[in-house]
Amino acid sequence: MEPVIETPCIARARKLVVKIGSALLVDRDTGQLRDEWLAGLARDVADARDRGAEIILVSSGSIALGRATLGLAAGELPLEQAQAAAAVGQIELARAYRIALAPFGIKAAQVLVTLEDSEDRRRYLNTRATLATLTGLGVVPIVNENDTIATDEIRFGDNDRLAAQVAVTVGADQLVLLSDVDGFYSANPTDTPDAHRYDVIDRITPEIEAMAGDAGSGLSKGGMKTKLMAAKTATKAGCAMVITEGSVLRPLQALQNGAPCTWFTTEGDPQVARKRWIASMKPHGTIRVDAGAARALDSGKSLLPAGVTGVDGVFGRGEPVEIISPSGRIGQGLCRYTSAEATAIAGHRSGEIEQILGYPGRAALVHRDDMAL
Repeated sequence: MEPVIETPCIARARKLVVKIGSALLVDRDTGQLRDEWLAGLARDVADARDRGAEIILVSSGSIALGRATLGLAAGELPLEQAQAAAAVGQIELARAYRIALAPFGIKAAQVLVTLEDSEDRRRYLNTRATLATLTGLGVVPIVNENDTIATDEIRFGDNDRLAAQVAVTVGADQLVLLSDVDGFYSANPTDTPDAHRYDVIDRITPEIEAMAGDAGSGLSKGGMKTKLMAAKTATKAGCAMVITEGSVLRPLQALQNGAPCTWFTTEGDPQVARKRWIASMKPHGTIRVDAGAARALDSGKSLLPAGVTGVDGVFGRGEPVEIISPSGRIGQGLCRYTSAEATAIAGHRSGEIEQILGYPGRAALVHRDDMAL
C-alpha cells in the first residue's frame, strides 16, 4: 500500500519561503508600486511570524520599478538597460519592504544573490549562515536576484528557480509562489477553455511536464516550465510547494482560507532530506575528535575546534568531511574551514580563532545543520 501523503497547509509551516512576482508588486500600466497590496502582504507576514514561522521573501520587481524611475520604454529591454533598471529599482524595492513591515515591528534585510551562490559550496554555506542568523534575530530577509551582474538570469528572467534554491538552502518546509495564475493547469486556460487545474500533484511525471506552457504576463517572464523546475528542486529536498494567484490584498491569508491553488507535495522532511544528501557525498578528508566532542555531537551539538584531535586530507570550505571518534566513525558533514585552517585551530577554543588565523571565523567547525550522523 502506498503511503498517504497529507496535503500541506500554510498554517502549519515552520519555515516559509514566499516568492512575489513583478506583476503583483508593480502596476503594469503605471510602473508604480502597489502599496496597498504590499501592506496586505506585510500583515500576512506578521501573522505567519505570530504563529511561530520563520519567513523569507524572494521578491521580483527591481527591474520593473527601475524602468519606471528611469522612464524607459515598455517592452523588452536591452541587457545594459535592464541592468541599469535593476540597480535603480533595487533601492526602491528595499525601501518599500522596510516601510511596509515597520508598522508590525519587523525589520527587513536585503540579500542579493545569484544562482551560482548555491553551486559554490563556500558561498552556499555563507548564504545559509547569513539567512539563518537574520531569521534567528527576527529579521525578514528580502532576497532578490542580483540582476546588475547576473546576465543569464536577466535573460531567462524569473525568480522561481531562485526561490526554490533559497528554500533548499534554508531548509524550508514550504515554498509559496504568488503568481498571476491560480495553479497548474492541464493546458493554458486562456487558449483552452476546458483545461482543468490540479489541486495536488504528488509526482511530476513526463505527462505533467508536457502540459507546462510559457508565461503570459507582461511584467514577469517566468512561465509554468520554470515553476515545475522550482517544484522539482523544492520537493526533492523535502519542501512542499504551492502555486496560487496572489493579486488579492491578503494573499497568504487567502491561501490559508482555501483559495484555488496547486500543491506539489513531498513525502520527506526538509531536514531529513538534507541529512540524506550530506550522507551521500564522498568525503574529501577526515576530522578526528575526542570522546567529549563525540558525546556533544550525539546530543545534537555542533562540532567546535576544541574537540578536534586531528585533520587528514585536503579539502576546501564547504566540502564534506568524515568525522571519526576514538570508538569509530560518527558520520560526516560540511566543514566551514579549509583543511589548513582546520589543522591550525584544532584543539583550540572558538574565541582563539581570530588570533590564530588572523581574521574572524565561525565558532563551529561543522554546524549541526550541516552534519549527518
